[in-house]
Amino acid sequence: MKIVVIGGTGLIGTKLVAKLREAGHDALAASPNSGVNTITGEGLDAALAGAEVVVDLANSPSFEDKAVMEFFETAGKNIAKAEIAARVGHHVALSIVGAERLVESGYLRAKVAQERIIKASCVPYTIVHSTQFFEFLGGIAQSATVGDTVRLSPGWFQPIASDDVATAMFKATLGKPKNAIVEIGGPERWRMSDLVLRFLTAKKDPRKVVADAHAKYFGTQVKGDELVPGPGAHLFATTFEQWMQRQ
Repeated sequence: MKIVVIGGTGLIGTKLVAKLREAGHDALAASPNSGVNTITGEGLDAALAGAEVVVDLANSPSFEDKAVMEFFETAGKNIAKAEIAARVGHHVALSIVGAERLVESGYLRAKVAQERIIKASCVPYTIVHSTQFFEFLGGIAQSATVGDTVRLSPGWFQPIASDDVATAMFKATLGKPKNAIVEIGGPERWRMSDLVLRFLTAKKDPRKVVADAHAKYFGTQVKGDELVPGPGAHLFATTFEQWMQRQ
């Protein structure tokens, strides 16, 4: 089966393409470097010709409010148009747990807009809502650092290993369209400030972590459990400690 993975050279895309090829599928890793540009539309029709499934893992190069909205809206519309022309049978997209609950964030608003485009298209779909990846902990700390202090929300989240995300995307890609959102997450709830402190301590990073209820994450405050998956989510088994041992 031909499967096009847009953003197939990124963190999740690389893992997913490898899994699909190992399973015997014709998996195309589509990206601007391979001549497929979802913003201009260049190479999109040719890449999708004959594809049965399209997986969208692309991310905006800018997180500025206007730029990120333009990216996801333009790319989403171009992909939907090309899928209809190619008669693609299943669109699979990766999004974020809690995006619809944190509307003050420009980035998360853009992800919700992307999802609206997917739902409005006539192409059957599955949207996977994932919690944050353990691999992002360093970036979360860096984005919240001023001097030698990291100020982070004490709100809850439930991170997941990227390998588990790739497994979830593999299953969604080969499964039947849900025409719905499915949620995935890790096995443990953490306060964001606590887990980042634990991560930095394990890395022997001397920065001080301060729990600050007013600290922003993707431009918005996390006040409670907005980033935690609901009761029907599929929770993977990899814990933070297990993930750290693999690094």
